[in-house]
This record gives sequence, structure tokens and C-alpha cells, in this order.
Amino acid sequence: MNSTPFTLLHQQTTPLLLCNIWDVASAKTAEKLGFSAMGTSSAAIARMLGYADGEYMAFEELLYIVKRITACCTLPLSVDIEAGFSDDPQITAAYIKALAEVGVVGINIEDSKVNKANEQRTLLNENKFAGYLSAITTRLKKDNVSLFINVRTDTFLLGINGAERETKKRAKLYQTVGADGLFVPCLVQTEAIDAIVNSTTLPVNVMCMPELSDFDSLQSLGIKRISMGNFLFDAMQNDLEKMLRLIHHKKSFNVLF
Repeated sequence: MNSTPFTLLHQQTTPLLLCNIWDVASAKTAEKLGFSAMGTSSAAIARMLGYADGEYMAFEELLYIVKRITACCTLPLSVDIEAGFSDDPQITAAYIKALAEVGVVGINIEDSKVNKANEQRTLLNENKFAGYLSAITTRLKKDNVSLFINVRTDTFLLGINGAERETKKRAKLYQTVGADGLFVPCLVQTEAIDAIVNSTTLPVNVMCMPELSDFDSLQSLGIKRISMGNFLFDAMQNDLEKMLRLIHHKKSFNVLF
């Protein structure tokens, strides 16, 4: 595991609360409020650009937004690269290198893919994905690129049978090929969190969900990173809709002031 300042944020007693952002304005708000680090939400950026989540946007579009964020903000930034934007690990490694060159300190990469023909997300074979990840980390090491690789496994998100057992297996496998952290979205049950945290030395990351425990409880379970996903963006869009509805209904801007 590398020992960058961002990595060290995953080794504290208090979990790292990662502010998920999608543009410069949201990033500057995170910075203003004193968050320790921020991460892009792929779903929020996709929706902002008019795409569905699942690599429908081009990597170059993501890179442009990331460049603007790192140019305007100094908080450590992790970028969600979904499933890598390519089946070729050498291309994905080049994308990650491009992100590192503009100041990105970490990435999320996931072990599931969206089939664009039917928009269905499918969990990848763990050995195939581990081979892909191994080729990426080998190339990054060769190019002297060091950043925090947070591997997202979608075992719980997709509700597969034996999700806890499968997650433990994948955590061990991914760690051997260079993962620095384990992200398990939709992991919310206390017993499952406890079992997974105690099965790996990787810092475990959970995501905002309606059933997720409070931060103190997550800390007591050994969680090291808590992220927001696209829920913050969705809540803001809902508030925007309510405000616009009021303006339209009242035929006045007084509601803004």
C-alpha cells in the first residue's frame, strides 16, 4: 500500500467522510466547509451531462470536468472511473495516468459493467477482473504513477446470493493485485459490515443508503471511509424542482429571498 497523505486519511480512527461532488461549484463548497477530501460521483456527472450512469459519457468529458475541479480547488480528489472506460487495461492505465497528471490522488474502479444494449448491470468474473486490475497496477507502477486504488465490488448492490462470502473472496483477491481500499455500496447491515471489515486489512468504504447506521456506529464497526454517492446531487435536484415550481406557481421570485 502506498503512503500518500490521501492514503493516510484511510488509516485514522475516525472514518474519512468523502464529499461526493460533480462540478467546480460543489467542490468549492466542500472545500469551504472543511471536508478532508472529495470524490466525483459518476452518476451525478453523467446526469449533469445528460447521460445514464454506466460509461455512456466519454472519458475525455470526465477528464475535462476533473481538470476544472483540480484547477480551482486544493482538496484531495478521488475520481470514479466506473469500470475503467475500456476493456483494455493498458488504455485504462493511460486514463488513470492522465488523471494523476492533473492532480488526482485516487480512483474508484468497479467490478461490474452496464450492458448498453439492455442497460443491465452485471457482476464480472472475479478472476477476469483481478487479471485486468493486475495489468493496470503493473503498468502504473512501471510508469511511476502512485495513487489510491479503491476497488468497488457490486456484490451487495446487485443482491447476489452469498454476497457476504463473495465480497470476502473478492477483497482478498483484489488486494493481491494492488487494491488499496474496498468499496461495498449497499452494504448496510451491522453483522455483514462487521464480518467484512474483520475479514480484510483493506480499509472498507460504505456509501450513503437509507438504512445505513450513523457515523459513530460505523466507526465502532471499523469502517474507514464513508461516501455519499449520487444522493447529494439528487437531493439538490429535488430542491431545485421544488423552488422552480414555487416560482412558477406564485409568479414571483420572493421565494428566493
